[in-house]
Amino acid sequence: MDLTYSEQEIAFRAEVRAWMAEHVPEEPLPSFDASREGFDAHRAWEAVLNEGRWGMVTWPEEFGGRGLDLIRWLIFEEEYYAARAPLRVNQNGIFLLGPTLMEFGTEAQKARFLPKMATGEEIWAQAWSEPQAGSDLAAVRAKAVRDGDDYVLSGHKIWSSRAVYADWAFGLFRTDPESERHRGLSLILFDLNSPGVVRQPIHQINGEHGFAELILEDVRVPAENIVGAEGQGWKICMATAGFERGLMLRSPARYQVAAGALARLAHSRGDALDPVLRARVADAAMNAEAYALSIYATASRLEAGGKIGAEASTNKIFWSEMDIALHETALDILGDRAELLPDAPGAQDAGTWLDGYLFALAGPIYAGTNEIQRNIIAERMLGLPRG
Repeated sequence: MDLTYSEQEIAFRAEVRAWMAEHVPEEPLPSFDASREGFDAHRAWEAVLNEGRWGMVTWPEEFGGRGLDLIRWLIFEEEYYAARAPLRVNQNGIFLLGPTLMEFGTEAQKARFLPKMATGEEIWAQAWSEPQAGSDLAAVRAKAVRDGDDYVLSGHKIWSSRAVYADWAFGLFRTDPESERHRGLSLILFDLNSPGVVRQPIHQINGEHGFAELILEDVRVPAENIVGAEGQGWKICMATAGFERGLMLRSPARYQVAAGALARLAHSRGDALDPVLRARVADAAMNAEAYALSIYATASRLEAGGKIGAEASTNKIFWSEMDIALHETALDILGDRAELLPDAPGAQDAGTWLDGYLFALAGPIYAGTNEIQRNIIAERMLGLPRG
């Protein structure tokens, strides 16, 4: 892997930086998980990004992108986070479903869904998990029964991210009632405003509702909304999980910026900072850079025609545990002030670290628990027998 940037890549970085300096809001937007107001503010930001053709730079131009490679996407992400631009409310769409449709969707599906995904006109939720399935995606019991030109969906989904206010969801359903485990599953797109969809918000530890339960009662969906053929859902969702765990959902820039903020926090304490904490700060910085190099290597391999495989599980474990360790270090540096919430009087820089820590605690759970990821590594990468 060549670790130097080309002249074109350097020019692209300058273009991104200049655009962000002109357009990123001066004040942070309200949380998109706390209220409809915050959600709509982020939707409006997605539209601003699209006007600059920054919605998803790797997508073809006809779908709202720039047709650029993954290396330039990583450069874009570095500048995006450095500019403290708003978090992407449509991350389920642009980072997960979008790449999946590029690989497995029909031309009609791409034309119908991708442009509105890029503009933020349609925000997507993920509807995979179920109450009795936990991290075992193959234990899905929600059904999709073919009825003429429609599928009729019934079942119960949980931990559906962004589903409280989102417009659409992509879910895994059992289209073969006689099937078991990973066979007979299909990926289907459905409108969350359809008759028969009941949304029940789930409040997080910070009081916001970034997730919802979805109860589906005979929800009719056009048969053309199936992605791939019937029974291909497991294969397609594993590709989506690869994007989620191994590349797009958590770009390196997120942790590089956090590690830089941690270093500044440590520097503000001067010589009074405990040497053990200094070492932990250095460890956070090295881990963030190591993760960045790993993702650049993955992107280079994909650009050369490779695929994301089981090694995506190692990335997922690394970034989720790194995120917790980084925030724990910040809280230990802050001491008593670490308990202040962002809106507490005198919180200043302290509150953001606690908020980030609470979110980081979910990292080893979402996108497949780290226990499941370790099983995948043991079986598929190391060839160890099932326990």
